[in-house]
Amino acid sequence: MATEAFLLLASFLAVLLILAQPLGRLLSGIILDRAIAGTAAIEAVLWRICGVQMKEMNGRQYLLALLLFNLAGMIFLFTLLMLQGVLPLNPQHFPGLSWHLAFNTAVSFVTNTNWQSYAGESTMSYLSQMVGLAVQNFFSAASGIAVVFALIRAFSRQQTDQLGNAWRDVIRITLFILFPLSLLMALFLVSQGVIQNFTPYLTATTLEGLRQTLPMGPVASQEAIKIIGTNGGGFFNANSAHPFENPTDLTNFVQMVMIFLIPAALCFAFGETVRDRRQGNTLLWTMSLMFVVAALLVMLAETRGNSHLPLLGADSAMNWEGKESRFGILNSSLFAVITTAASCGAVNAMHDSFTALGGMIPCG
Repeated sequence: MATEAFLLLASFLAVLLILAQPLGRLLSGIILDRAIAGTAAIEAVLWRICGVQMKEMNGRQYLLALLLFNLAGMIFLFTLLMLQGVLPLNPQHFPGLSWHLAFNTAVSFVTNTNWQSYAGESTMSYLSQMVGLAVQNFFSAASGIAVVFALIRAFSRQQTDQLGNAWRDVIRITLFILFPLSLLMALFLVSQGVIQNFTPYLTATTLEGLRQTLPMGPVASQEAIKIIGTNGGGFFNANSAHPFENPTDLTNFVQMVMIFLIPAALCFAFGETVRDRRQGNTLLWTMSLMFVVAALLVMLAETRGNSHLPLLGADSAMNWEGKESRFGILNSSLFAVITTAASCGAVNAMHDSFTALGGMIPCG
């Protein structure tokens, strides 16, 4: 078990660092207000259509722009959720949400909190999931990354109060970082069995002769940005423990890597922007050390489990409660530490079923 834990952690960190370094250089270019190669002509058209000015903003202007942008997104999402019962792409004919549930959900998704007090498969229409929640997954993630951009500029510049242009940052992050990564991720997920359709829910007969309803929907597109944007709000109530969201060991591993990809890349971007890569490396390795210690502690706690279980007739003391047998204890423990360390919220196991120490680490 110790060897498996070491190999899992080592392979995860190796793949993460290989992918994060080039992405960090790309992000650094955006922070320095350089157009990504091949996008200058596209940007010129976008700035003209959107009326985006080229001048930079001070801290107050940057904050106001992001607040207004997210306020508009919250109002749109709140209205959409209230009216979903009379809107298209609702094959299950779900009614509109109550005003308090719609408000709670809108605030949650716009702020990248993604706290859910509903079961997606019994509450949300396809339009609400795709045009409402998934779109806010993009915009809330872009807003958060834009704030990091402004912070890095504040560290790298002297004798100026200019922190960049919020509108250019959000558009560039959304169109040239989050969208391409999400498209590739969604295609990969579909290839592995994650569903992406608009068909009504299916009814199947089990081997025992019981009738079972299988929820459908555009899952892969929302799952991709849920993970990449560290949003965490699941299409289904079981989140990434659901086989339609996370069907294989490979999708589980890739989801874990993608949760950390942009946060790790931002460390490299910081070093590139301030022209001192050692500072970025120091940030990354400090956080990595804390992460590895936390992951090992959770793995140890969950594999040791509870010594009272064999006395009660269990075959093993290991804590399997609340975990998907497809992923096992080590993958569930690592996923728990990754998602909480990144403030993502996606889960492939039920954290309230972890041991006392195993549950305490993610809470910390």
